[in-house]
Amino acid sequence: MDNLCCFRSVYSQVVGGRSSCSSGKGRSHQGPVKYGFSLVKGKANHPMEDFHVAKFVHSQGHELGLFAIYDGHLGDSVPAYLQKHLFLNILKDEEFWTDPNRSISKAYERTDQAILSHSPDLGRGGSTAVTAILIDGHKLWIANVGDSRAVLSRRGQAVQMSIDHEPNTERGSIEDRGGFVSNMPGDVARVNGQLAVSRAFGDKNLKTHLRSDPDVQSSDVGSETDVLILASDGLWKVMSNQEAVDIARKTKDPHKAAKQLVAEALNRDSKDDISCIVVRLKG
Repeated sequence: MDNLCCFRSVYSQVVGGRSSCSSGKGRSHQGPVKYGFSLVKGKANHPMEDFHVAKFVHSQGHELGLFAIYDGHLGDSVPAYLQKHLFLNILKDEEFWTDPNRSISKAYERTDQAILSHSPDLGRGGSTAVTAILIDGHKLWIANVGDSRAVLSRRGQAVQMSIDHEPNTERGSIEDRGGFVSNMPGDVARVNGQLAVSRAFGDKNLKTHLRSDPDVQSSDVGSETDVLILASDGLWKVMSNQEAVDIARKTKDPHKAAKQLVAEALNRDSKDDISCIVVRLKG
């Protein structure tokens, strides 16, 4: 019951609206933790399909930084659903405070099942996800499905904290499920000739050939870790992890850093939706 009460108290804080850029801050043992984000629609002829979460909430005496990028495809209904429900499903799990890894994994799977059960209300589309939970400024939990990515700066060196789920790297799993991977000249590898990621939320028509279980990583946040970057593949298609870290570390204002990363991706002719969150873990 206490867990449910705490869950209800943070509900309105977790569910946010949609902004193109903004910033905020929390606390850690190293001082203020600041974040900023920037989202830009790509050149494709469809509405913006990237959604995000970036905020701090309080639950059971702890401060939680919640950060996520949801990169939708074939519509924006699935990433919009994730924005409202994924973190809530993680935090309401009674095991979150004792086994975050298990709670995050279960919540990803439960959320995907809920999306599929709502079809066709949520349409035929899907979404990737990369989520980060910062607990009291010193413990970081990263999870992802798809190719949106989280990168940590440790002593100025880029450390990728998520795994890109690409059809060629998970071909065995796809084929074991009865699917196939196409490699057409001039195109990326695709599941059944359609989807360029091997794990995703939604995608009901391809679901028997896809996975939705996340890879989960954790890291202590100490004096050697200064910046966390979450971004959709619109950034990573044109920029290396180290290039992104170098740009983000040049300014202590994470909002400006996020805008600079997006601007650089545009300068490099990225045509996809570009979404980026920069979290400054110490001053």
